[in-house]
Amino acid sequence: MLKRCLVSCLLTLACPVQAEVDFDRSDEATLAFVENNLLGIFYHELGHALIDILGLPIFGQEEDAADVLSIFLIDAFFEEDSAVQIAYDAAFGFLGEAEAAPEIVFWDVHGPDLQRYYNTVCIFYGANPEEREDVAFDLGLPEERAEYCPEEYDQAADSWGGAMDEITATSGGNTIRMRDVEVDTDGGQLTVDIIEAEIQALNEEFRLPRNLDVSVIACGEANAYYDPEFREIVMCTEFADALVEMAPGF
Repeated sequence: MLKRCLVSCLLTLACPVQAEVDFDRSDEATLAFVENNLLGIFYHELGHALIDILGLPIFGQEEDAADVLSIFLIDAFFEEDSAVQIAYDAAFGFLGEAEAAPEIVFWDVHGPDLQRYYNTVCIFYGANPEEREDVAFDLGLPEERAEYCPEEYDQAADSWGGAMDEITATSGGNTIRMRDVEVDTDGGQLTVDIIEAEIQALNEEFRLPRNLDVSVIACGEANAYYDPEFREIVMCTEFADALVEMAPGF
């Protein structure tokens, strides 16, 4: 897979953000936080899609496997500086979720947000421990966990690497398709711009055995999900607005 730099559509004239109050008053770091978390969320849902479309065996919670793919793709797709920036923001996203809902819901299919935070940091650090020691330190990864993170990354690479090899195509494909789009808010436009660009990049790398649709629509809540009945990833337009409110004070 070709690695690429992070080119934020939020900070260029290529896809300007409309003048909604929250986005208009947000600084560049907050806007980058929103974009990077939308990417991480999309990769997470892509994990669910690949598990379904490729018929991958999952030993354990599927949500954990999707989290692993998200940070695995961040490391695989992006040059070092861009990958580090996205990984920081994705980790902070889990912290924001933990602060927004401090009560741990043990019955949920997702693991506790703080655990997802440390898992994300660990796998990203383990992918390149020589260069990312400062990342582990900044994000508070305990030495007791850091010692095993290279092995955890190797497990992720062994598990997901085979799936990536299966769908990698030298000439790319057009099997990931934008389906329904609702652009009635600034957050919706922002999400469409990011996801459309990501679909194009993924299609240059991958060809799936079955088509995968992606929709950006209003859901009435900040959410994203994969629907196996329609083989469709849905990114809710409300998520971008929620991420603005969740962004840490940079």
